[in-house]
Amino acid sequence: MTRTDHLSPLLEFDEVEPEEDCICGGCSTRRRARLHAAPVHEGGHAAARSIRRRAAVLMAAVGTAIGGGTAAAGQAAAAPTPGPTPGGGSSAARPPQTPQGEVSGLYGEASGTRPSGTRAFAAPRSAAQPLTRAQIIQRAQGWVDQQVPYSMGRYWSDGYRQDCSGFVSMAWGLGSSQTTWTLPNFAERIGKADLQPGDVLVYNNPADPQAGSHVAIFGGWTDSSRTRYLAYEQTSPGTKKRDTPYAYWNNSGSYVPYRYTGLSDGSNDGTSVTAFPGADKFGPGANNAYVTELGQLLVQRGGARFYTEGPGPRWGEADRKATQAFQQAQGWRGAEADGIPGKDTWDYLVNDKGRAVDADAPLPPPVRPGTGAAAFPGRQYFGPGQNNDWVRRLGEQLVRKGFGGSYGVGPGPRWSESDRRAVQAFQQAQGWRGAEADGYPGPDTWRRLFS
Repeated sequence: MTRTDHLSPLLEFDEVEPEEDCICGGCSTRRRARLHAAPVHEGGHAAARSIRRRAAVLMAAVGTAIGGGTAAAGQAAAAPTPGPTPGGGSSAARPPQTPQGEVSGLYGEASGTRPSGTRAFAAPRSAAQPLTRAQIIQRAQGWVDQQVPYSMGRYWSDGYRQDCSGFVSMAWGLGSSQTTWTLPNFAERIGKADLQPGDVLVYNNPADPQAGSHVAIFGGWTDSSRTRYLAYEQTSPGTKKRDTPYAYWNNSGSYVPYRYTGLSDGSNDGTSVTAFPGADKFGPGANNAYVTELGQLLVQRGGARFYTEGPGPRWGEADRKATQAFQQAQGWRGAEADGIPGKDTWDYLVNDKGRAVDADAPLPPPVRPGTGAAAFPGRQYFGPGQNNDWVRRLGEQLVRKGFGGSYGVGPGPRWSESDRRAVQAFQQAQGWRGAEADGYPGPDTWRRLFS
């Protein structure tokens, strides 16, 4: 920086390029920052282009001086070898407009050294980082939430290149930004029937490996016929999560499914569960990893249209609607389709039982209280201090079912110890013990009581 006016109280500066031969820390930092800056057409500084050009000339000169034609041979070896189009699909379809860069370390560094002023990051890993499916989708959703702009020359704050293959590299937790040609090195090929959230669909175009190839993350089927799925992808202008025809909008027959080889079974982080965690983990006010797990299972079974964002750990109306839609897809009605997951709903979701939510079918109208079997109103209506008609209806149904022995008077609208004992007797009659027979009604208790 040079000051142009030594007399004015307001400082004015002209920006100059760092000297090529200056070894001071300031010039060195500015040269490196310019080298990794965005190109001019993407909003970068014009000076960066000349610095990158000088750097390229210098590297070419060094390569020629050291080994003559060795550098050129190395570049040819690094380029992907064109091969037959996977799947034999037609190449006439317009390729996705998602050019990608070459294999690079985090922040674009080749050896794990980081530019001065940036935060520390892990050096590129040769082995895959163990991740659960839930973690992969959560990492992908992070870019969706931030609306990361598409770029084949920029690197996001987490260090990954902002193109389609950099996006998948980030979601899989790789130590570098890969390409669509190298991502299969971290994966195994699978079939369409085996696709699950966190897997990817890769298309490589031999005619134009960088500009014509693409990769998207599979987020789950959105219809029972498995013709559409939820895709997480990095494409212009920024990260998208959208309902997508299988396998993609174009070159559909040429996409190949792959599964990350570093996939964890979830036992190391508690984010993936199989046993039903209990009805108290769901419903208004719930905020935990089980709600996230539920949402991801529902998305996989066709419930993606209910989520404008997420799924996440905080229970919301989207979770209730998606759960109810899945329950109704099984033919359940009334208290069995109240939008709160019970043991049966969880079992069907975790073990891939029953029918998925049909994205095109209209949903049956919800059952309203007072018409037939009432839907569970929520735990907030029961317990000490509550006084409402739901308490009265609960007690009357317990009496009808033969569990009214604890009532001296009533039942009535004010919650009492008699209500708690009657509910507990009913729960114990179902074979429940411990926290499952605490005397307070949840969705499972309500469904069985009113069925």
